[in-house]
Amino acid sequence: MKHFFKMLSQSFKMAIKSIAGNRLRAFLTMLGIIIGVMALVILVSLVNGATGTVTDTISSLATDTISVTISDDKGDPITLDTLDEWMEEDGIGLLAPIGETSVTAKYDATSTTVEVYGTTPAYESINELSLLLGRFIKSSDVDNHTTVCVINEATATALVGYTDCLGEELSLDGMKFTIVGVLEDDDDSLTSVVSSSSYSIYIPYTTLLRLSSTVSAEITSFTVSAAEDSDMSTAETAITALLLARFEEDEDAFEVSTQDVMEDTMSSITSVLALLLGGIAAICGIGIMNIMLVTVTERTREIGIRKAIGAGRGVILQQFLLESIVLCMLGCAIGVFLSWAILKVVAVVVSSLSMTFEMNVPVVLIAVGFCFFIGIVFGLYPANKAAKMAPIDALHYDG
Repeated sequence: MKHFFKMLSQSFKMAIKSIAGNRLRAFLTMLGIIIGVMALVILVSLVNGATGTVTDTISSLATDTISVTISDDKGDPITLDTLDEWMEEDGIGLLAPIGETSVTAKYDATSTTVEVYGTTPAYESINELSLLLGRFIKSSDVDNHTTVCVINEATATALVGYTDCLGEELSLDGMKFTIVGVLEDDDDSLTSVVSSSSYSIYIPYTTLLRLSSTVSAEITSFTVSAAEDSDMSTAETAITALLLARFEEDEDAFEVSTQDVMEDTMSSITSVLALLLGGIAAICGIGIMNIMLVTVTERTREIGIRKAIGAGRGVILQQFLLESIVLCMLGCAIGVFLSWAILKVVAVVVSSLSMTFEMNVPVVLIAVGFCFFIGIVFGLYPANKAAKMAPIDALHYDG
């Protein structure tokens, strides 16, 4: 045992001397390992951070809602009365139509382009909108086609100049509207995700029909919530059954979307990114293989000299194994450190986007293990091949 450790110590010293004596070769070998580790650790960390942020955003939407879009009403269009009838069905809570148009809003000398949404009182409850001031749309507003509007904070600040603007009048494409409510802006709300603009105004659905010629009384888009004693799955089943019955069992006539659909889409994107990372890791692995093969193959003559002066096959393999381990350890350590440093810099750069990029320990271990395996296997393979050659053949080896 003592003899074994002595030989191991001598081989280790020779390995260190060999590395120190060929700094450029050692650096190029480690460079492949460093790049491999960094590619895996940084890319996986970036993807995990971005995926986690998007997933959290989807999960933190204000409420669980069902969105319905009608593409073919089969000559039997859905109206406000239809939605009122469906709210009496088991499992279904509230329903609210969504009509949308883009208009020019003016207040005194200030004007800007805003998104106007026509809807009903139920929309506030379904999406859990938060009022900063005033009220939301009432049923009487819908029945009487009242020219009242509810604006968000961004619109109030940009158009009026201040948020305490209840009772002020603004013009939407020339039609006068009275502000009766101001909504709190919430970046995590469902409304902010749906709205294509930060400037949003809500008016009664019936009033929108008069404001815009592109919106009709035939509702093609609406949202649904579950009844208090039910869940989203039951509500989805109920609304789907009603739509199928109305549209001649044609599933292509409408589309029912839930938050689960967005989560499934995100899962698919994550799977594609995982495959992409696997490809990148494979490319890095090929690079490490090539470097280790070339590094050891070019030393075939050196192996021949050692065999000629009496070095055994085991001693030669032991030295190359120790060299590979040292190079892999140094390369992995540098790669992990650089990955940590780069992730810290990226985290600072994108801090305003509320994204967090942290080093994933399991990924680090996988990257290190992967590089160790590739480095050692493809370092020992050509060394073993050369060690089996006759000394004279190894000395005359020209690659």
